[in-house]
Amino acid sequence: MTDDATPPGSQPGEAPSPAQSRAYGWMLGSKDNYAVDREFIRQTLQLVPEGVDIARQNRLFLYRAVRYLAVEAGITQFLDLGSGYPTNNNVHQVAQTFQPDARVVYADIDPIVLVHGHALLADNPNTTVITADMTQPEQILNHPDTQRLIDFEKPVAVLMLSIPHCIPDDADAQRAIFGPMERAVSGSYLALTHVVADTDTQAEELTATITEQGMPWKTRTPAQIDGWFQHLERVDPGLCDIAHWRPDPDQPPLDNVPAELAPYTGQSLRGKRVYEYGGVLRKP
Repeated sequence: MTDDATPPGSQPGEAPSPAQSRAYGWMLGSKDNYAVDREFIRQTLQLVPEGVDIARQNRLFLYRAVRYLAVEAGITQFLDLGSGYPTNNNVHQVAQTFQPDARVVYADIDPIVLVHGHALLADNPNTTVITADMTQPEQILNHPDTQRLIDFEKPVAVLMLSIPHCIPDDADAQRAIFGPMERAVSGSYLALTHVVADTDTQAEELTATITEQGMPWKTRTPAQIDGWFQHLERVDPGLCDIAHWRPDPDQPPLDNVPAELAPYTGQSLRGKRVYEYGGVLRKP
């Protein structure tokens, strides 16, 4: 994309796209971004230089989590909320590697994701993408394409990866997470990641930095996230820094990081003030 191109439904340079979309994708090697997205990342990395590593660790976690769900849990239907722009090792590609008949519904509020998704999925009848607001889960659950592909009488995996921190209101975030899980039957799963900081002060600092740039955001602490999931079973090793969730050095690699961001790779080895916290949980 060129700097002066304007995504439908947007004004050029008006605000960065949410983290799971254009700005996030730039750190994964995607070229589907704009000057405003790149500037947002540059500003954020001044405070959180480990941000590139964190974004890429989240994408690597996606592969391991979906592989676990497809292979070990035997899940054949997936609901990916806040899916963002297609990049490498998308949910349907991972799931259908291990479960060829797996069905996947992607949902995102960004209408451009719909355009890109339809182009990518044109020849895949078991996968679709819809535009919906995650804080209104009935929009997703009652959508005709969801009803066509997802059988809620059977276990389903709900994914919310690097998304809940983009929903500042706690009640809205929990509605987005638990609306689909309430519909899901016993034996269903939730895979979730959330940017956290260990102290309230660090969390508030990052929240202020990102919201000042026009991005809806709330950094929470692990203790806050833990409190949401008392009624779900945690798949070993539980909720943790996702870099430590079943690490696999032999999993497929990501695209190369853009040259401008290359100096930030490896920053997380020097310490993390913030990190992606999450894991896989099972509905009993």
